[in-house]
Amino acid sequence: MLAEELRYRVSGIGCQVVQGDALELDWHELFARYQISDTRRRPKIIGNIPYYITSPLIDKALTPPLPERVVFLVQEEVADRLAASPGGKTYGALSVNVQAVCRVEKVFTVAPGAFRPPPKVRSALIRLRPLAEPLVKYEEIETLRAFVTACFSKRRKQLKNAVPMVTERQLRELGFDPTIRPERLPPIAFVRLLRAAQ
Repeated sequence: MLAEELRYRVSGIGCQVVQGDALELDWHELFARYQISDTRRRPKIIGNIPYYITSPLIDKALTPPLPERVVFLVQEEVADRLAASPGGKTYGALSVNVQAVCRVEKVFTVAPGAFRPPPKVRSALIRLRPLAEPLVKYEEIETLRAFVTACFSKRRKQLKNAVPMVTERQLRELGFDPTIRPERLPPIAFVRLLRAAQ
């Protein structure tokens, strides 16, 4: 089995091989278990991940306490969504939720021919570096994810009809044009809207 072979190969260099379901394992507990005495060190999460569970793995990787960085090989379309700017076709809930806590870098792309068998899609390496000062508090991250997803579920609607629990009057008081669409707002705007809705 691959895990056993890997254990054998790294046995003399201080690495630990943990076999399990990435969605089920408690990554923070694992890091605490194997961490050396320097408590200032933060984990780095790096992986060539199954594309069909990219979003839940990113959510899990960005669950506080945040790692030093996250490096994943993902489908190029997902990388473009993660790094998208407001107003573009690829900008959406995933963009906002990740950019509220991280700086996103699309490092390079990987052609299908780099794999055997070759997939039908291009891949890209992304690097997520947590912001020194995230736009949201740690305890707000899960709430923001749900709020932004709700806003983008009505993507083509105007802001006054897309934002849960915020009135048109409140939008104007906050300095927002109630007629624009959510896809034109930067991440910090969603944080302001979330707090107004609470």
